[in-house]
Amino acid sequence: VLKILKRSLKMKALILSLVLMACIARNALASTECEVCVKVMDDVRASMSKEDSRKKPAIEQALGGYCSKDDLTNREKKICYYIDPIKRDVAQPFSLGMPSLKVCQRISKTNPEICTVKFPVKTQNLEKKDLSKLRVKQLKQILSERGVECKGCVEKEEFIKKVQDTEHLAGEEL
Repeated sequence: VLKILKRSLKMKALILSLVLMACIARNALASTECEVCVKVMDDVRASMSKEDSRKKPAIEQALGGYCSKDDLTNREKKICYYIDPIKRDVAQPFSLGMPSLKVCQRISKTNPEICTVKFPVKTQNLEKKDLSKLRVKQLKQILSERGVECKGCVEKEEFIKKVQDTEHLAGEEL
């Protein structure tokens, strides 16, 4: 009887660990979706007490306080610009304890640009083989963030070369 109990406990532990790993993998895939919005929501939630995170006026005030900080990156400021007019719409799901990603997905129905704000692609120490894995659209985005145009670039190899040539222009934040 003890052996049967031990086996069933081991099976339950195995199933639980598999479910946990699946959840982690799903979250890893979803981590790039609405990434800046999720960071802003997580930062706001971290700055509030658990009790205040259930009160809509306190959430609106915390969003305003977060967005008035001077040390925000340009991308975080952009999210604040999008969120400011719809604070009430943000406070509703936030007050119910909804995860940050779900809150961002819900408010992106009001303004689809919210989830288009992404952190810049890290290009330092990338080798040519790593850059070749990027899409041309991403290479163009890297160049535009550096303030460089690739006139006459047609082939992907030309964009990769231009990204490598302008590596010295890469900054942490624009």
